[in-house]
Amino acid sequence: MKQTYKTSPKFIFSAGGTGGHIYPAIAIADEIRTRLPKAEFLFIGANGKMEMEKVPLAGYDIKGIDISGIQRNRWWANFCLPYKIFKSLRKSSKIIKEFSPDMVIGTGGYASGPAMWAAARRGIPILIQEQNSFPGITNKLLKNKAFAICTAYPRMENFFPVGKIHLTGNPIRSDLFQHLPEQRKAKEALGFDPDLPMIFSFGGSLGARSINNAWKVNFETLQNSEIQLLWQTGKTDFLSLKKFDGKSRKIQLKEFIYDMPMAYAGADLIVARAGAMSISELSLVGKPTIFVPLPTAAEDHQTKNARSLVNENAAIMIANENISSSIMPVIQDLLSDANKQKKLSENFLKLGKPYSTRDIVDIIFEKLEIEA
Repeated sequence: MKQTYKTSPKFIFSAGGTGGHIYPAIAIADEIRTRLPKAEFLFIGANGKMEMEKVPLAGYDIKGIDISGIQRNRWWANFCLPYKIFKSLRKSSKIIKEFSPDMVIGTGGYASGPAMWAAARRGIPILIQEQNSFPGITNKLLKNKAFAICTAYPRMENFFPVGKIHLTGNPIRSDLFQHLPEQRKAKEALGFDPDLPMIFSFGGSLGARSINNAWKVNFETLQNSEIQLLWQTGKTDFLSLKKFDGKSRKIQLKEFIYDMPMAYAGADLIVARAGAMSISELSLVGKPTIFVPLPTAAEDHQTKNARSLVNENAAIMIANENISSSIMPVIQDLLSDANKQKKLSENFLKLGKPYSTRDIVDIIFEKLEIEA
């Protein structure tokens, strides 16, 4: 291992608000730590948000700033935002001065803005990692200050300077989603009939209410079909839906799925929200997927994510408001068309980036003239 000017470089990661911003930062930090065990790390997040819990659980120190996002539906709640921005910029500057990082890496969310801005003002190189096909406000504001912008989707030139864009994909633990168990064995391990088609439906840790309602509305139709369903309800709706559990041997309800690779392996079709990290995982799995974008996601980015896949004939999209009436006809049509399933799978796999985390860290190390 050769490093030009330091034996233990320092990195600040700024991310927060959702797991879709936090976990990419942790994945990048893990890769750096694997290759440079003496590197030092510090995260900056928003006080009271999930990063203040998740980052320490991953083994990293974090400092909080008092910042919040723009309230699009409650405009009066934005009156204090300028004060919060000013206060968070001052605190971020203080943290950066004390820690003296060699680089600051931002993976999005409003918590990343002040730290990235403060670092750029001090001449510290900053790298942006953008998960979505439509960038958030923070990353668009910082685009000219970053030396590199790592994206998960092609054709991002409308948002970022061409010379700074690196199409790396989203950083995830790709080893978890490759070399999956054989499908029949996975179905048996999950308690399903290996000879019948299985749908895996999930909506994140909290769940997706519209998807849950769609299965509730279509429960009798499912019972009378040859379709099996692994239904991850999420925490919010699990208790109210638990009455459906056990009513059919072909339908299983789970509040949370702990073994996602096994669920992916057993699935013939997948129904999910169109969050960036779910898409990145699913592109490595390559199963025919129906996306139901969350319309209230910031700047409707989930719809844009899903539409970019539909344009590549790599997935199907159903609008959130149409899910209850459309889900069964779409599934039945897809299950009856093996060629369509095959094409969707092939095209989705082509979009996968299994080495995204490694490639992002290579860009970081090249900038810092590190060989590791």
